[in-house]
Amino acid sequence: MLDQLRREINAIKEKDPALRSTVEVFFCYPGFYAILFHRFNHYCWTHSLKFIARFTSTISRFLTGIEIHPGAQLGQGVFIDHGMGIVIGETTIVGDDVLIYQGVILGGTTTNKGKRHPTIGKGVIIGAGAKVMGNITIGDYAKIGTGAVVLKDVPSESTCVGVPGRIVKCKNQSHVVDLEHNKLPDPVAAAIRRLERQIHENEKLIEILLDKNGICLTDSEEDELYNFEELFGSDGD
Repeated sequence: MLDQLRREINAIKEKDPALRSTVEVFFCYPGFYAILFHRFNHYCWTHSLKFIARFTSTISRFLTGIEIHPGAQLGQGVFIDHGMGIVIGETTIVGDDVLIYQGVILGGTTTNKGKRHPTIGKGVIIGAGAKVMGNITIGDYAKIGTGAVVLKDVPSESTCVGVPGRIVKCKNQSHVVDLEHNKLPDPVAAAIRRLERQIHENEKLIEILLDKNGICLTDSEEDELYNFEELFGSDGD
């Protein structure tokens, strides 16, 4: 029991640069208390004391603002930072050394009984406001970007961003906790930048073709539509 408590405290020390002393953990970290409550609740849940487990989990939610179903399985060294608004469903499995920020939902997408919540691998970082929904798997050391909505499996050591979540593979990713969420890749912005470059290149090609055909447009004519059939012929040559 003491070893487990020490592991929880060490996880906070490793992942929260704002921590100044161990005393703060016991008095100022609702995520720490939510984890402790859950350890007791999960024990009751697995020993046929389900009402007690649900009742004390409700008390924990009232005190900490974090809702963890007593049936959820949490590994060692899980750190819930700030934590307000977090919801972790009944059949969720969270691996060791996972970092979860405020507003995260690990929820289900069906009313059927059975495994209906996500499985989170070791060392995963889940950004603030992210929604990970359904019986999917988030691979070890993956990163879920702030505000992402994840509905499909995420491979190990990759990053998932956006709505819906888009996967960006990150080779040789460091397993050191990285809190700089503003540096996560944005595949939508990257696609827009590629489109802008393509438009710019096409504009240059049009200018070259106009020059070759001896056509010089005035400033007013540049905004008008080009008659491409006149320039290149009806067959497009």
